[in-house]
Parts: sequence; structure tokens; C-alpha cells
Amino acid sequence: MAMDMDEMLQKIKDRQWALADIDWDAPGVETISEDFKPKLKAFMADLCWIENVGARGFAAMAKKAPTPTIAEIYRYFHAEEQRHANAELALMKRWGMLEGDEIPEPSVNIRMAIEWLDTYADDMPLSVLGTVIPMLEVALDGALLKFLLEEVHDPVCHQVFEKINNDESRHIAVDFEVLDLIGHARARKLAIDFVSNVASPGLIIGALMYVPLLNRMRNNLVEMGLEPEKLYAAMNRFEKLGRRGEFTHRVPLFQVLRVHSKMVVNSEHPYHLLANSMVKLSEYYPKALFRPIPTWFKELTYEPVTTGVKKGMNAA
Repeated sequence: MAMDMDEMLQKIKDRQWALADIDWDAPGVETISEDFKPKLKAFMADLCWIENVGARGFAAMAKKAPTPTIAEIYRYFHAEEQRHANAELALMKRWGMLEGDEIPEPSVNIRMAIEWLDTYADDMPLSVLGTVIPMLEVALDGALLKFLLEEVHDPVCHQVFEKINNDESRHIAVDFEVLDLIGHARARKLAIDFVSNVASPGLIIGALMYVPLLNRMRNNLVEMGLEPEKLYAAMNRFEKLGRRGEFTHRVPLFQVLRVHSKMVVNSEHPYHLLANSMVKLSEYYPKALFRPIPTWFKELTYEPVTTGVKKGMNAA
């Protein structure tokens, strides 16, 4: 049964929340040990920036949405991802991980993802963004948030991520509904779109960015004590959710990412030799070649503002 997008949009509007809804001074800070803080800070910094990658992706998708209602939903998702990043910054501030107005530095792989999005995302068809964003949300968000809830016992953290998880569940539901909608297109159009984009500089560079980003996060999770099987279970969910759609299997890039996820979840697959080599090589990428972090990063704040969704959130 097709999702009623008007009903979903109203549900999204009704369930907005703000940082001001959280008591950031509530007890629980003492549950974070000093020994754990450095690793947790690096983890939270990556998570915060991944939320912004998702936000930038939704901003681009809003411009290509098949209906005005879906475009409006994506604009809400854009704002929600930014709010998630702000909430994660607020947790870092609560835990004494940020000095003054400090904003944590993104890792080199996330910087690459940010540059790719700012350079290519607005020109990518919905069939590309509408497939990659669900994979990132299911795999990375699913595994990262699960890890936090298991390893961090601060009740404020759990309160924040209960709200974030509720938002993400709506994101994923819409993601896969739209992915199935993309699969409704004629096979000829799907094939032409795929072939014309698969050899494009944007998609090639995107793949070179995506592979080490995914493996870096996998390696970081393992180093922090998360069993890799939990990340693999999250990635397998991409195929499971995709198979529920009647037409999702017809989207070529869905099939590519499905096969790729099989390689990622197989720790014995030689793919990991390549992917981990790319992670190591990325560390030598000259930082001087990076452009300044885009102006939209200035919207990051740990301040508990009361507004639920910003006006003009469709600005990239």
C-alpha cells in the first residue's frame, strides 16, 4: 500500500522538537568517564558531521522531488538533520568536550564527502541521491546511534537519541517509498540514467569518496568496541527494506549498492584490502587542497534554540 505523503508531511510537522525541549543540565554527566572522553569526542564529531552530510543531501533532493509534498518533506528532513547535529554538539558541550564556541573538525573522509556534495549533489539525479542517502541513513546512522545507546549511560543522551531515532525512522520510511517510486520509471529511462551517470566524474569521484568513508567508520566502530556484526546487520537492512518495495529492485544503483554491501559485511572479502588502503591513502590528501568548509556549517550551534524548523531551510 502506497504511503500517503500528505499524511506523512502532517505527521512530520506535528512531531517537531527543539533543543530547548531538553534539560541539558540534568544529572548524568558523571556517567562519562575521563578515559572514554577522547574516543567519544572523535566519535561524536564524526557523527555530527555525518548528520550535516545527510542534511546537504536532502537539500539537493528537495530540488528534484517528484511532487511538491515530497519536496516539502525533504526540506523538513534537511532541517531535522541539522537539528540532530546541533543536539550532538550540545551533548559534547554538556560532557565538557568543546571549548568556548569550538566546532569539531570533520575527518578527512567527511571533508571529502562535504566537498563532493557541494560540487556535484545539485546536479545528481534523484535516482542517485535517492539511493545513496537511504544507504547512509540505514548503515551509518543505524549502527552509530545503536552504539551510542549501548555504550553511553547518560539519560540525557538517551532522551536526545530517542527523538533523533524517531525522526530517522520517518526519514527511512520516506526514503524507501521514494526509492520504490523511482523504480516505477520505464526500464529504458532507468538504464539511460544509470549509464549516463555511472561514467560521469561526479559519480566516479563519489564512489572514491564513499568507499573509504564507509570503511573508516567501520574501523572506528570496531576500535571503540562495537562488534562489526552490528554494522553489518544495519547494512543488510538496506537490502531487506528495499525488497519490500514492489519496484525498488528495478533501480540499477540499488542493485550496485546491494552487491557492495555484501562485500562490506564479509570481513574476509578482499574488498577490504582495497578499502582500507584507500582509508590510509586519504590521510595523505593535502589539506591545503580542501576548499573552506561551506558557509552552511555556520548554522551549527549547541545553543538550545526554541525554533523547531528554520525558515529558508531549503537553502543549500
